[in-house]
Amino acid sequence: MRRLLMSWSSGKDSAWALHVLRQEAAVQIVGLVTTTNAAAGRVAMHAVRQSLLERQADALGLPLDIVPLPQPCSNDDYEAAMRHYFAQARARHIDGIAYGDLLLRDVRAYRERLMHGSGLDAVFPLWEQDTAELARLMVGSGLRAYLTCVDPRQMPAHFAGRRFDAAFLDELPQGIDACGENGEFHTFVTQGPMLRHTVDVLRGDVEERDGFVFCDLKQPETRGGDDAQEQAGRFHH
Repeated sequence: MRRLLMSWSSGKDSAWALHVLRQEAAVQIVGLVTTTNAAAGRVAMHAVRQSLLERQADALGLPLDIVPLPQPCSNDDYEAAMRHYFAQARARHIDGIAYGDLLLRDVRAYRERLMHGSGLDAVFPLWEQDTAELARLMVGSGLRAYLTCVDPRQMPAHFAGRRFDAAFLDELPQGIDACGENGEFHTFVTQGPMLRHTVDVLRGDVEERDGFVFCDLKQPETRGGDDAQEQAGRFHH
């Protein structure tokens, strides 16, 4: 049986890829790996708080590995951190890492190049699926998510904080990929067939930063220490 880690963004594509792989008899998903902004304590690009990420991992029933990245983070910094992690994973007898990528060949080629020589395979269970059909399949399964990040150069900023559901898909402007595969938006999954229970969240402030619009998600009962730490680096990615 192949022992795989899931590259976990906290969003719908990695969640669905995990769901698909869990149905394969020859595969065992043994954990999640996520990169975070070490200064802000948030998921890279999605800007989700680490405390929510940990709640997701608990709902998935999987251990979570966090690869902290410096701020700012150069490409060399990123690659050094990932190669160090790959070596650790291989020492734990991991066979590969699965990704939720769908269509972008340059992204897939980059991942494969970065992993070359690591002894790990790059696995892409959703590769080249029709994104409009896939988005409807996700929603039909009961998957729900919130848009945590929107690129206002590609879609209206007011979609930040919206639920990823059938109504959202119906309202998407023409030309926007239903899965946000071109970077139009990023999500945080709160429920679905891959989760043992719902991850409750509250929608917080919406802010524009570094050319993107972010909706801050919070857990319903936050602790003062968490808020104080996260306010120091809010929305960095």
